[in-house]
Amino acid sequence: MQAVARTRVKICCISAPDEAALAVRYGASALGLVSAMPSGPGVIAEETIAEIATRVPPGIASFLLTSLQDADAIIAQQRRCRTNTLQLVDRVEVSVYARLRAALPGIGLVQVIHVSGPESLDEACAIAPHVDALLLDSGNQSLEVKDLGGTGRVHDWRVSRAIREAVDVPLYLAGGLTPLNIGEAIRQVGPFGLDMCSGVRTNGRLDEAKLAQVMAAVRGEEKVWEAQ
Repeated sequence: MQAVARTRVKICCISAPDEAALAVRYGASALGLVSAMPSGPGVIAEETIAEIATRVPPGIASFLLTSLQDADAIIAQQRRCRTNTLQLVDRVEVSVYARLRAALPGIGLVQVIHVSGPESLDEACAIAPHVDALLLDSGNQSLEVKDLGGTGRVHDWRVSRAIREAVDVPLYLAGGLTPLNIGEAIRQVGPFGLDMCSGVRTNGRLDEAKLAQVMAAVRGEEKVWEAQ
């Protein structure tokens, strides 16, 4: 996919309605709501996810981060949580995508690819035709307790760029993004969107000052693009 002139920002690990409102006020185009995970930050109860999702304004994507791999279980969870997008943070069988499409018409499907090396390019290319977007993160699915996101680690952006150039769906970039490196991330990768969690938080809470820095940095990159 070609690089975009306007980089979207997804704020993940939203913990409460006030955090969702703050992120939206600063221009976030998507909110990440984390359900039960084997490890990592940001997990909230499904009841809280549903409460936040019902308050998200029209035009803002609400992402349910799910570690489930069974189609029926994912379908049931989405119906409880009522988000408009599913973010599958672990691998699923290819047949799962078709079952989700059939059962949940209109619900966006985003598959996470945990970038471990050049082999991630092949994985991304195989999955892209089945989903609406890919999200590149820095987890590790081979650990005894899987690490499926929220690591604060940066992966190899050269692989991320190669994936973006090879697939025909939008690509979100996650993994160790902060107000200090997102400009370089945009220039190196050219993603459709940035996905941020720990980089906009202080002591676990969404930090308004960091959020403002992120949005200012993204707008600065947009001005550079427009000047070219």
